Amino acid sequence: MAARRRRRRLKKRARRQVQGWGAVAAVVAAVWVAEHWSLVWPVLVAVLAAAVVGGVGWALLRAHRQALGQDRAWRAQEEAQARELSMAEVDALSWQEFERYVADLCRRDGCTKIVVSGKSGDLGADVVGYLADGRKLVVQVKKYAPHRSVGSQDMQKFVGTARLEHGADVALFVTTCRSFTRDALGLALRQDIVALHRDLLGSWVKGAHLETLIPLNGSGSGTRRRPSA
Repeated sequence: MAARRRRRRLKKRARRQVQGWGAVAAVVAAVWVAEHWSLVWPVLVAVLAAAVVGGVGWALLRAHRQALGQDRAWRAQEEAQARELSMAEVDALSWQEFERYVADLCRRDGCTKIVVSGKSGDLGADVVGYLADGRKLVVQVKKYAPHRSVGSQDMQKFVGTARLEHGADVALFVTTCRSFTRDALGLALRQDIVALHRDLLGSWVKGAHLETLIPLNGSGSGTRRRPSA
């Protein structure tokens, strides 16, 4: 107990000493400032002005960033609405008409020898042709309601036939619904399938080139290049 009381006394004494020296330092600083006020006040004014300018600059920068963010959000919303408007006519197509429409988009972007199956039992090859650089393109087309998702079963069927049955260099899965399930998209990425959901299809319909869409969702770029016949 005596040792503990001794430690407490020493701590109190140390605190008093620190406080005393702090007070002395404050007095010395105040005296020095008073004696050299003509030198100190310009520095204080400069520091204050810099703080004000910095604060105003930071506020302006933050407002600028917020304005840019709002502008990007507005543009994204406008683009999404434009895609939906362009998709309205697509939604009105039958599944056979949709296959022919996808084939027309491929032709528009320079694909050659485009063939449309137009029937069931095509082993996942609804549209077949060649890209401008000679790679063979095989397209699976699924016209689903926008709220649906493409499941892993649909993707598994396409994965199993696109290259083994049809020798695809680029395997493209196109759908009118908004998304692929996580399992379906994971399978597409692992198997090098281009998964083109509604938003990307809307961009394609609006004029985006197929070659720019291929890397966006599943690479699907293939490794072989075949000369065009």
